[in-house]
Amino acid sequence: MMADQPLAQATPVLLKTKELEVQGAAGPLGARLYIAADAPGVKRDSLIVFFHGGGFVAGDLEEADEFLRSLVACDPRHVVLASNYTLATVSPFPAAVEDAHAVLLWAKKNKARLNWTGKRMLVAGIEAGANLAAVCTLMARDRGGPALGGQILIMPMLDPGLTSGSMREMPTCSYKAQAADVCAAGYRGYLPNAADRTHPYASPLQSSRLKNLPPALILSAEDDPLRDEAEQYGAKLIGCGIKTTVRRLPPTPLPDVEARNECACKTFALAEIAGFIASLDGMEVPPVSPAM
Repeated sequence: MMADQPLAQATPVLLKTKELEVQGAAGPLGARLYIAADAPGVKRDSLIVFFHGGGFVAGDLEEADEFLRSLVACDPRHVVLASNYTLATVSPFPAAVEDAHAVLLWAKKNKARLNWTGKRMLVAGIEAGANLAAVCTLMARDRGGPALGGQILIMPMLDPGLTSGSMREMPTCSYKAQAADVCAAGYRGYLPNAADRTHPYASPLQSSRLKNLPPALILSAEDDPLRDEAEQYGAKLIGCGIKTTVRRLPPTPLPDVEARNECACKTFALAEIAGFIASLDGMEVPPVSPAM
């Protein structure tokens, strides 16, 4: 379904960022905290833990900086923690997902440092980071925590097989063919062992155990090769009884094929995210329980 509301207009909000060191699976990781500076000392009820894109082989905190500033400016009631993770050029799967889950555990234990009450944690990401966010919900369920109140997946990479219709049609679409090539190269680096490509922690789209996961917002884009796999994953979550919103955003042509953060920021994503988080108000965070 095409989103039909305009991009949320951010009211002027003074933002504060803080460089942090969080604990990954194998050591410390760089991270950045985003919080509105209008009410110093006031703890927020919602924490969004965000993982950047870059096809598993590139990217850092700067890549999503503008988007995350806009996200907090649109709704200063939550705080955002963006974290690095081990890139596949350093260590391939499962290093990145183990880092991502470790960061969630660290955040739960360090609420005071994050100006967060501990009430609700959401996990989010874009492209490869959205893969990690989706996988974190599986890991949190399977490993007994931390409890998650929602997942926000923006143009997620979910299918290492690159078999979707939107992925196959992109080679006929000029510069968009390069985006498909970037995805393929990223997976080659992240999953050098072919057997890992069907592991649910690498390819959540292939998982047959998707029950007892938190509510999801899944954003695809009309002109993105990841569109179909995002929508297929949303359909699978809905089929498993997970409260899921799936939106296909209008195309935003950009000369840089890797500028998905800019695309998300300039289109309807902020309004969709704000609406999704608002829909969670009053909902209790579901207890962690294993899949059926």
